[in-house]
Amino acid sequence: MTLIKSLQRHFVFAIATFFLLSGSAYAKKYKLSGQVLNPEQEKVKGADIAFILDGNIEKEVTTDRKGKFKEKLEQGVYTVRASFDGLIAEKQGVDLSKNIELELVLEEPKIQEPEKESADDMAKANMTSQISVSVPQTSSSLGGPSKDFILNELNFEIKKLSAEFKHISQEIDDLKALSKMWVNPLTIYSKEIILKNGSTVFGKIIYQDDKSLKVETLVGYLIVDRAQVVRIVDNVITEDTQEYVPEQIRDSYSPPPMPKLAQPKYTSSNNSGRNASAKFSANCVLVGNISEKKDGQGNIIFNGEIKNIGGRRSDFVKVDFVFRKNWSGETKTLTTFVKGSYNTFDTGIVSDASLLPGAIGKFDLYVPQDFGAFIGYSYVIDWEEYQ
Repeated sequence: MTLIKSLQRHFVFAIATFFLLSGSAYAKKYKLSGQVLNPEQEKVKGADIAFILDGNIEKEVTTDRKGKFKEKLEQGVYTVRASFDGLIAEKQGVDLSKNIELELVLEEPKIQEPEKESADDMAKANMTSQISVSVPQTSSSLGGPSKDFILNELNFEIKKLSAEFKHISQEIDDLKALSKMWVNPLTIYSKEIILKNGSTVFGKIIYQDDKSLKVETLVGYLIVDRAQVVRIVDNVITEDTQEYVPEQIRDSYSPPPMPKLAQPKYTSSNNSGRNASAKFSANCVLVGNISEKKDGQGNIIFNGEIKNIGGRRSDFVKVDFVFRKNWSGETKTLTTFVKGSYNTFDTGIVSDASLLPGAIGKFDLYVPQDFGAFIGYSYVIDWEEYQ
């Protein structure tokens, strides 16, 4: 029983579905017919008829020899358009809810006239027509030099300026070297020649033999007798160090003056060259040259001999070495005593730095490595006379 009822329900559902589908598939159609005439009201054979629904062409037909057409279409609002030999006819808003018959008369297609331009539009058009576009003109188009030619000329000018700059730089370097010589003559004239008469000559030895020296100086050339030379000092040139001065006192600061050194007491080795009063006073002089050497620790050792050529005993004989540290005037003094004979003074002091008349004593001066560099030195022989 349940099975039979189920089959009945399925059968009814199938029948309902069939009628619904058939109703939609076989919607009701209406006949749309009509006749096409030309402007002379004559029947037109072979005119093309288009049925347009919602902007889409649903069907197209052609009129028969009597100018008639007909077609069954579904319900809707159509536009019917006929065309033949450049002539057209159109009927819009045809509500096909029943059978309808139309009459379409062909005519020339209407040409849509352009809208009249306003005064503003005409003014804009005139301004646009009057605007001229300037086309950039290259130098080559005007008959001028090409781009490659200009680049070559610029490259040549750059090379020329570079060569001139190098030449000027070389001249400036030469002038700097020349000015440096005048600021510090020892850069070229580094030999210090000490003579027996106490004078000193700074220069450059360009020739020498066993009899004479030829020396180039700032004022010219000198010929020096070798027998008059006491010693020759080779000055070592060092770079000047800029002295630091605090900014607060920089405007009022002035460097310290060069110290005044005592003149060495040189005397002639010839006794006849001294006056009579000199026979009764001590006179110590350097015998030969001061030798200079370095030990294994880098210390510099100066040694030499001092002779008393006077007529009295000299006591506490010493040699003061004044070292020039730089060209700013900085000096440093080191002193060494001569190793002579022992002498006991009335005060009980015992000294081995005394030289009797005609006696010779040796001295040694040790300059430690941490003393620093120096550009030259001078020395002064000093002594006291108590008897």
